[in-house]
Amino acid sequence: MASTVDFSGLWIPLVTPFRDDAVDHPALATLVKHLAPKGVAGFVVCGSTGEAAALSEAEQLDVLETVRRNASELPLIMGVSGYHLPKTVAWVEALAHESLAGVLVSAPCYIRPSQAGLVHWFEAIAQASAVPLVVYDIPYRTGAVLLRETLLRLAAHPNIAAVKDCGGDPAKTAAVLADTRLQVLSGEDLQIFSAVAQGGAGAIAASAHVHTERFAAVIKLLTRGDLASARALWSGLPELVEALFAEPNPGPVKALLAHQGLMHKQLRRPMTEASAELLDRLVRLHDEMGRPTADQSLVAVQQRA
Repeated sequence: MASTVDFSGLWIPLVTPFRDDAVDHPALATLVKHLAPKGVAGFVVCGSTGEAAALSEAEQLDVLETVRRNASELPLIMGVSGYHLPKTVAWVEALAHESLAGVLVSAPCYIRPSQAGLVHWFEAIAQASAVPLVVYDIPYRTGAVLLRETLLRLAAHPNIAAVKDCGGDPAKTAAVLADTRLQVLSGEDLQIFSAVAQGGAGAIAASAHVHTERFAAVIKLLTRGDLASARALWSGLPELVEALFAEPNPGPVKALLAHQGLMHKQLRRPMTEASAELLDRLVRLHDEMGRPTADQSLVAVQQRA
């Protein structure tokens, strides 16, 4: 059951558009068609950016089907979370029929198990999964901290292939990179440049719903070792990323996508929409990065890439 899937490159953790509190499937289809040709490696469906916690299992499967129909055969990763192990294993087994590239699995939330418990959680799910598992290390959402030794132990499992790194521990990230058994995908958008420059495989980046080609080109250039060209494209992105996370995700990115006419900005409660002041800031930053000089720079660097 050893993994042969390559998770390198830029993955978009898709937002889930809503209209009248129902999933807006036409808007989701439009969004996927809009993003698919922009240099992305694939899509993450029903992750935290996709408000998966607010979706029923039936809604999640419907979202997955809409994405699959419109993704131009790009690979898909399905987000999986919970705290009841048998139920989570059963859900992963049910996903075996969905032709996924992988499943993105977070630690069990709220219960804060021991490191041995975390190993059991991930290994049991990996064993049940028909596709490789990407460990989602995000302690500020789950309350569970994966220690360096725990991640390296999980790397020995033949069906655990990668980690989405939101762990906030540079030493742990460096150790996993040095070990090389897991592909490291940056999950903190402000750390994409440093993570990939140090040998990371890519990123799962909510910010890359906008200026997608620029994010994709930065990662491609970094993997080729062209730091100067990557740095030129990265300039300006950190300020935009900071603004996109100035209020709870995915409110800001949905507001900006709605401003572009791609969807409504609606979220499911208790999530709330981005403030008008933040939207004004986002529009200004987005437009500044789309000025002709910036576009010309992007084209020139993409040609070298």
